[in-house]
Amino acid sequence: MPHNTALVFDLDGTLIDSLPAISGSVNAMLADMGCAPLPVTQIRGFIGKGAPNLVKLSIAAAGLPDDTFDTALATMMGHYAAAHDGNIPFDHMVDTLEGLRAAGYALGLCTNKPSAATQAVLDHLGLTDLFDVVISGDSLPQRKPHPAPLRATFEAMGRANHIYIGDSEVDAETANAAEVPFVLFTEGYRKAPISDLTHAAIFDDFRALPEIIASLQ
Repeated sequence: MPHNTALVFDLDGTLIDSLPAISGSVNAMLADMGCAPLPVTQIRGFIGKGAPNLVKLSIAAAGLPDDTFDTALATMMGHYAAAHDGNIPFDHMVDTLEGLRAAGYALGLCTNKPSAATQAVLDHLGLTDLFDVVISGDSLPQRKPHPAPLRATFEAMGRANHIYIGDSEVDAETANAAEVPFVLFTEGYRKAPISDLTHAAIFDDFRALPEIIASLQ
């Protein structure tokens, strides 16, 4: 029986640990451009506002001039397209989302990752059929933390109640701007203390999520 609640998820750092794929792709791009690699921990701090922002920060950190951006972005995305094995689903995520879908919840995805890369990851991991709606970083003129992508995702899903699940400051800010409850996954790419992020609930194990969702109804 369909549930009257839509659940929208972030992707990187929420459903999958994409840091191995992203950091490897950034450093492969830098190697192609004659630069030394950046520490993985530094690249981790650049994730969250989409590939263009990631590349902009990466080339700045490597000392490359601004006019290398277009080449760097294309090169990095080329490497990322072949880095599927570096996108790792978090433990129990798939079973949990399948259970929520079977319980009648509508599931959506709202990510700042470009649409081609998003679809490639979903297809490779067999996750495509889990989501009723997918809004990516280039689906609209705005990206998160602007509320437009999240609002568009919920509107397309057609359910009365809305909950957003993410891992970062960007996700918390997006949920707050869109005026929807935010559930924080604490094992992702968040840099600030949990107490600094407005949230309705937190979890570090996907098996706890169904009960949290039920408690927010």
